[in-house]
Amino acid sequence: MNILVINCGSSSLKYQLINMKNEEVLAKGLVERIGIEGSRVKHTTIGKDEVIIEEPMSDHRKALELVLNALVDSNYGAIKSMDEIGAVGHRVVHGGEKFAQSVLIDDDVMEAINDCIELAPLHNPPNIMGIEACKELMPNTPMVGVFDTAFHQTIPMSNYIYPLPYKLYEKYGIRKYGFHGTSHKYVSQRAAEMLGKPIEELNIVTCHLGNGASVCAVQGGKSIETSMGFTPLEGLAMGTRSGDVDPAVIPFIMEKEGLTFDEVNQMLNKKSGVLGISGISSDFRDLEEAANEGNERAKLALELFSNRVKKYIGAYAALMCNIDALVFTAGIGENSITIREHICDGLECINIKLDKELNQVRGKEAIVNKDITSTAILVIPTNEELMIARDTLELVKNN
Repeated sequence: MNILVINCGSSSLKYQLINMKNEEVLAKGLVERIGIEGSRVKHTTIGKDEVIIEEPMSDHRKALELVLNALVDSNYGAIKSMDEIGAVGHRVVHGGEKFAQSVLIDDDVMEAINDCIELAPLHNPPNIMGIEACKELMPNTPMVGVFDTAFHQTIPMSNYIYPLPYKLYEKYGIRKYGFHGTSHKYVSQRAAEMLGKPIEELNIVTCHLGNGASVCAVQGGKSIETSMGFTPLEGLAMGTRSGDVDPAVIPFIMEKEGLTFDEVNQMLNKKSGVLGISGISSDFRDLEEAANEGNERAKLALELFSNRVKKYIGAYAALMCNIDALVFTAGIGENSITIREHICDGLECINIKLDKELNQVRGKEAIVNKDITSTAILVIPTNEELMIARDTLELVKNN
């Protein structure tokens, strides 16, 4: 079966067509500037040259129509007809407490995703638009929703509840939800495969380190704690997000700087993190270059980031009693030799010993510790699209 994986943003759309017989990507692409002047599709069928289709797209329906046309095009397409697409897997950012796993999408599921809009106002609406467009264009094709939050629904209540008046949880669902769940699930399962051990027997800490970043404690294949919270703002310092700060700082800043709620929210999400500390960039490659040239604030930003990751790893080691495997993934985790080294430096006390020679790797799977008696340290490129496709296939086959 061929599975089409769709990931809709507010003005963009990423897609992959995957042959699940061998989990081979047949085609992939990116739609940019939906509803904005200059919209285009960048489409690549594997083994053929990239094609750029420039055409106005008023909405996600028009964007998906162009994607489907590209997939069946006689010159640069990957399949002969739409009948070769067995199902569509949709990334949905927030499923609240309603979804602990991926689900076949029906009217009740759509209503539940709509109910979660207030928890993810920037992400769920475009996810919904993508689903509705696909249902209109492919009415007889099964649709599956795969939720970023679902993997973390196994976190025990003592770890996800906030120490606020309990009625706020009851009335508004204020609790830790966690994000990047599809990535944490994929790399933890892949780590177990690489180590040749049942995941049910392993304690794994997964570090999804990109412009958005989170750490997850995976015990026996289940998430039991993660760094992101009610929103993706909690936890690590990130590219532009502050991560953990004293809540009392917020009203203090608002009073001193004369900021509105929206302005301080914008500051915490878009102007903080390593960008705020360095004053240079949210791109870690720029920061590493500046730090190597002697820029002290760039060095400080990298140290702060690494220390925050290190702190969460130590906390999760205590939570699970020991760590069998530490996984680095996403743009920074997969590619930054220096940051992996900074994070692991000093963690020998909990049996984490990075080998600097083995660590000279970017963007490919590797085990980067030499001492077989220490915690396994792995670099694993994440593959959320494949995880979505696997969940989609399993649901369609079993229903």
